Amino acid sequence: MSDRWNVEKALTWYDQQPWFRGCNFIPSTAINQIEMWSASTFDPETIDRELGWAARIGFNAMRVYLHDLPWLEDRDGFFTWIDAYLKIADRHGIQTLLVLFDDCWHEPVAGVQPAPRRGVHNSGWARCPGRQKLLDRTCWGQLEEYVGDVVKRFGDDKRVLGWDIYNEVTNVAMPSLNLSGDDLREAEAKSERDREAQTVAATELAIVAFGWARAVAPSQPLTAGIYMKNDDLNPQLIELSDIVSFHHYGSVEALERLIPKLQKYERPILCTEYLNRRGGSLFQTHMPVFKREKIGCFNWGLVDGKTQTKFAWTDAPGSPEPSIWFHDILRVDGSPYDVVETELIGEMTSK
Repeated sequence: MSDRWNVEKALTWYDQQPWFRGCNFIPSTAINQIEMWSASTFDPETIDRELGWAARIGFNAMRVYLHDLPWLEDRDGFFTWIDAYLKIADRHGIQTLLVLFDDCWHEPVAGVQPAPRRGVHNSGWARCPGRQKLLDRTCWGQLEEYVGDVVKRFGDDKRVLGWDIYNEVTNVAMPSLNLSGDDLREAEAKSERDREAQTVAATELAIVAFGWARAVAPSQPLTAGIYMKNDDLNPQLIELSDIVSFHHYGSVEALERLIPKLQKYERPILCTEYLNRRGGSLFQTHMPVFKREKIGCFNWGLVDGKTQTKFAWTDAPGSPEPSIWFHDILRVDGSPYDVVETELIGEMTSK
């Protein structure tokens, strides 16, 4: 069992790292983490091509989500695919922050994954572990095995820059964001029926998952990001983390106000999600601030693909091609959505 890193250890580690800049990555041919990591759909050719594009525009880090279902289905295969991904990323000079759990979007289903719903942001993204396992604590022994197995396997791997234990803890209501009318009311009512129970369970799972990861003593830092104002949850996540991480989809003015509040912990800081072109979170506004403060940064999305995150969280099903992309940087042929952005990224990373 390892302890939480003290401030000195965290800062010493960070001083030895480059300025991390990259994105949340999933290949354009996968709709979710399950499709990315399943034997029949793991796509090294696309991963290689798209990480090559990422490296060329100046990125040196990716944030990548794992999932317990492919591990449960084929443990050895799961590790083979992760290792294959890490070899590809390393060849392109990219380190990876691996995410173990996630409360966002839809309930996970094993097997063949759904096709994208036209115009819908992350129409197939899968929660991990999802509502059923979250609320059934008899499943948590299996989740402990998943965490321990994965972190032990890659816990001293220099290609892995760290472990993001749990993404957006308690954020269970996202599937209703693009609904309206009766559909919205039905989804909200369904969510509220056990939202409090899910909130309690997710918070508890995040806490024990840090312990499970520390039990195998990885050499990399652990973190879990704060993503909204929550005076109960956020202090717990920061207190558990070796390095502080956060999400920011708002204006640069709000970002500048937030950073000093995070710097008071005197630990390295990563912004593990940003880029909301419709809400003022832009490469042009945010990336210079991140570089100035040596805050590692990961925007959401690289290549426009099956996740369809060029559409906004709230875009209605069937929405036409957006004139302003919400997330993502490149089209499927590798050309930039906005060449000004990719030139800026190159300039920021070459100085």
